[in-house]
Amino acid sequence: MLHRHPFLSLVTLAYLAFVGWVTLTPGDAAPTSSELVLRVLARLQRYEQLDWLTYDRAERLANVGLFVPVGLFLVLLFGSRLWWLALAVGIALTSAIETAQREIPGRVPDGTDVVNNTLGTVVGIVLCLVLTFPSTLRRWVAEDESRERRRHPANAR
Repeated sequence: MLHRHPFLSLVTLAYLAFVGWVTLTPGDAAPTSSELVLRVLARLQRYEQLDWLTYDRAERLANVGLFVPVGLFLVLLFGSRLWWLALAVGIALTSAIETAQREIPGRVPDGTDVVNNTLGTVVGIVLCLVLTFPSTLRRWVAEDESRERRRHPANAR
């Protein structure tokens, strides 16, 4: 898998490193605890259409959004037939992160983070499956034709 898709593997590992940096940095140095985040959120809440966007909701959306690329990259690496493996790896990854956060100062593990991160993984998987469906369909047709030719070699021509 990694040797078949070296560039995709590199991009996936780089993104997973980014996820690790965002989620495993001690609380006082975490990029998500920035004053900038609070200022942007306060500015967005000035608009009537966005007054529903509280810090908690923004954090939940960020947790979902952070894991969408994880699901997408994993399906691209494993292939659409192994989408369930991408889901299992996503669940294992978020569970490992939340477990590790128990030992990191300033971090608070939360079960809802596991749910939101898993939801993000699912969204990424579905997005990838939808976007790659035309090529998957072509592959299925080609495989069916190949099987048919092997069953009936006289009709191959």
